[in-house]
Amino acid sequence: MRARHIRVPFRGRRLKRWKRRRNNSHAKIRCVGEQAMAVLKGWRLLRKLRCGTNQSTDFVKAVLVLHYAST
Repeated sequence: MRARHIRVPFRGRRLKRWKRRRNNSHAKIRCVGEQAMAVLKGWRLLRKLRCGTNQSTDFVKAVLVLHYAST
């Protein structure tokens, strides 16, 4: 699945309301991604993983599904 849009946060001190809302939704999406990376770093099994990128991507997806299903 490919992303169609790339969200970049707006910068500045006095942002309009719609820009603040967009930044808020961007932060929520980014938070999920950063939590997922933190979980993967905690799994020491991934350090010894020796396979191609396609197989490792599927493995990482499975690890994250298991983690988020248990929380």
